[in-house]
Amino acid sequence: ESSLRVTGIDFLKSQNTQQHHTDGYNIKNLVVRRGQPFQVQVSLNRELRAADKLSLRFGIGENPMKNRGSLLSLKPEREDFNGWKISLVQRNGKECLLSVTSSPNAPVGKYSLHVKTGTNTYKPENGVIYLLFNPWCEDDVVYMANEAEKKEYVLNDTGYIYVGSAYSIYDRPWNFGQFEEFVLDACMYLLDKSNLSLTQRRDPAQVSRAMSALVNANDDNGVLLGNWSGNYVSGTSPMDWIGSVTILQKYYKTKKPVRYGQCWVFAGVLNTVMRCLGVPCRCVSTFDAAHDTEENLRVDVYLNDKGEKLNSLSLDSVWNFHVWNDAWMKRTDIPNGFSGWQAIDSTPQEQSQGRFQCGPCPVKAVREGDVYLPYDAKFVYAEVNADRVYWVVKKVNGKDKYFKVGTETQAIGKNISTKAVGQNRREDITWEYKYPEGSREERMSMERAYSFIRPSGLTPRSGYASTMQTLGSNTQPLVLKEPVTKTGLHLEITNTEPLHPGNPLEMAITVKISAPGNWTVDLIGSCQLQYYTGKVQANLGAIKEIINLEGPSEMQIPLKIAPDAYMKTLSSVEDEVLILVTAIAEVKETNDKLTKETSMRFEYPPITVQMPETAKLYNDFNCAFIFKNKLNVTLENCKLLVEGLGIFKMTTFEQGDIMPGRIMKSEITCTPTRLGEKKIVAKLISNQIKGISTEKGIFIT
Repeated sequence: ESSLRVTGIDFLKSQNTQQHHTDGYNIKNLVVRRGQPFQVQVSLNRELRAADKLSLRFGIGENPMKNRGSLLSLKPEREDFNGWKISLVQRNGKECLLSVTSSPNAPVGKYSLHVKTGTNTYKPENGVIYLLFNPWCEDDVVYMANEAEKKEYVLNDTGYIYVGSAYSIYDRPWNFGQFEEFVLDACMYLLDKSNLSLTQRRDPAQVSRAMSALVNANDDNGVLLGNWSGNYVSGTSPMDWIGSVTILQKYYKTKKPVRYGQCWVFAGVLNTVMRCLGVPCRCVSTFDAAHDTEENLRVDVYLNDKGEKLNSLSLDSVWNFHVWNDAWMKRTDIPNGFSGWQAIDSTPQEQSQGRFQCGPCPVKAVREGDVYLPYDAKFVYAEVNADRVYWVVKKVNGKDKYFKVGTETQAIGKNISTKAVGQNRREDITWEYKYPEGSREERMSMERAYSFIRPSGLTPRSGYASTMQTLGSNTQPLVLKEPVTKTGLHLEITNTEPLHPGNPLEMAITVKISAPGNWTVDLIGSCQLQYYTGKVQANLGAIKEIINLEGPSEMQIPLKIAPDAYMKTLSSVEDEVLILVTAIAEVKETNDKLTKETSMRFEYPPITVQMPETAKLYNDFNCAFIFKNKLNVTLENCKLLVEGLGIFKMTTFEQGDIMPGRIMKSEITCTPTRLGEKKIVAKLISNQIKGISTEKGIFIT
């Protein structure tokens, strides 16, 4: 009697991957999600009989063993094994159709499948199965009920990251590309590199925390090396990326950190990794985000007597924007009520438990002030809730003295933004992170947070200031509302003309007073160029005026900067810089003081994309990129970067110099390899301009 042997196995890839929403992955192997059945067809050398023994063995890791839970031996119609089940669907001569259901909390990763019949073992070709988290399965902790949200947060491989400043937010298109070649393998490599135990691999909270550490290169040779120095000669400037694919492919190939990233690049890559592993995830941008190094909910800003911000004194900083991610999950490790979105951040800012990692921190804990909850809730809370205190540094008898010229309690953590579900627009999600400013709930949340974080008194606390006696130091707890001035003094900063590179920068400071009477106001205004991290790059000019107002009234004071004052700096820096305007007003009669700052971005001419609205699979079409330099300056060393997922690989066109009024046109032949809505992203970079980007959609039939 011949012993039972397996002659072949069919992983029924197209049927399984469609049911598991994994048909997008560009990989030979079968990719399935946990907690959901998939089928395999086993071919045998003879018909299966009642006495025959047949089992499927799934092993994970280097040396799978039953007693460690890393080897699962499944027999049809037997009770489940670690929550896995297998059943015989159909017997047809020498063919057996088997259905396998993994546990909804199985460890995610790569499983090798062997089929055992009696003493024979069959090892199929491409017998490694990738098992992912499953937002479609109600018993999985990453379950997401809404179909449109799953389509956005798990399956969408393109999107936007919001950058700029609170005064001028703009969208930067980003290709996440979680289905591209080698991206899933790169994520599996990171999982192995994380040294998470099998039990930890079951839990998206542990996995997302480990990924937040591994996306930066600090302490573990992770994916991206951060660099904010302005010098990127030995790598790619953070401004030059348009998506995560090139970065993850390069990392997987070399196993060495890719140079260089800044916060939106870290967030873009972490978003790709989480979506790729099956955890719903979104990029979140916060404008005027505090980096509060001492966790006392205060960021001090130091100005000189011209009103110009000083870099050297501040240990803390306010970033014009900061981007992190929210991952969706039920938290099983903390009390109920904190499930849903969890903030995770892979930008290396501060160590948590000895590694550069951050989160998952429940967004609800930030809103409610429950900052004792894991992980890193105090840090995230401070990023969106700190106060900003302004100090003017003056020389008195040859020594530096600090004068407080303003406190802003509602200036940090504004316009928290993400891409809307199913639409190409910005959605404001500030309400998910904070109660409305000034509401009763906000006050209660703040008092709760303050009971876990001890804010210091209002003394300046830079490394330099702490050694000197300060003026007017008080140690009362911080006021919870904006200081009300006796005269109702109010400042507004705007631009009066479009801020085009090469043109004069025309801005205005409006001083308003609401109290009746004659008032004398000392106004100081300054204009500087700064990085998005708040670091000043150049001082461009300052004004000093004494104005007389008869209240209630307002007056607009112009502030104009000639192109010569800033163009040299603009073309020598490698990063995108913002225009920072700071104003300090003091009412002589009442001693009311107020400080206000606004950051604005330069405005650029657009790139237009010309191509058909639809195309057929594998049929070539042409795509043209057109740019007219409408500025008054030559753009030097222009590079056009383009990428279309499922259409063409990342391509760079060297364009040389583009004179004012000149038109650049580049064409590319595209061959679509995937169906559905696809996007083409383009970005133009030059010495003077660091990022004009655009995107256009096409439907492939």
